[in-house]
Amino acid sequence: MNGTLDASIATPAPARAHARHAASDTDCDAFIRDLYDQYGPLLVRYAARLLDGDWHKAEDVLQETATRAWKHARFLGPRSEHIRPWLFTVVRNLVIDHHRARQIRPLELMPTEELDAAWDNTASTLTSHVVLEALRDLNEQQRTVIQLMYYLECSVAQAAEYLGIPPGTVKSRAFYAMRALRKGLEERGVIGE
Repeated sequence: MNGTLDASIATPAPARAHARHAASDTDCDAFIRDLYDQYGPLLVRYAARLLDGDWHKAEDVLQETATRAWKHARFLGPRSEHIRPWLFTVVRNLVIDHHRARQIRPLELMPTEELDAAWDNTASTLTSHVVLEALRDLNEQQRTVIQLMYYLECSVAQAAEYLGIPPGTVKSRAFYAMRALRKGLEERGVIGE
């Protein structure tokens, strides 16, 4: 007040807020890096176990967990002893949400003939027709397993649940289906022997 200005008063409020925000973003980024380093592998294994071995979905769950941790980084704190249980609870809740969503929206199968095989050039279109012909030569069980695992990208556990058979049976059917499909494509000259 007597001719000198305090530096904190002289700095405009938006600039102080921006500096705090930039510092907190850096802290949050470091927090997330530490979270991935320290808990990432544990959380993915835990999620995969809850998801019957679906590692891709487990990685998605880890990313969503990290996003939620990032949103709550100020409250969790980097050295909090409560972060581990909180992370595992979030993973568990996300997996439960996933299972509930699968029950509400069950897996839908479409006939092999309706799969979109329209590509840009004629050669790939002809190849797709030959593949569809080879698929028609397979028995219904083999076609269904290929459709679930390769077209709809279901995990073995998801396909087993949908078909109501053990995962080992799904793996066996997939193996024999792919072998029969490969043989059919070799006979048609699509792939070399």
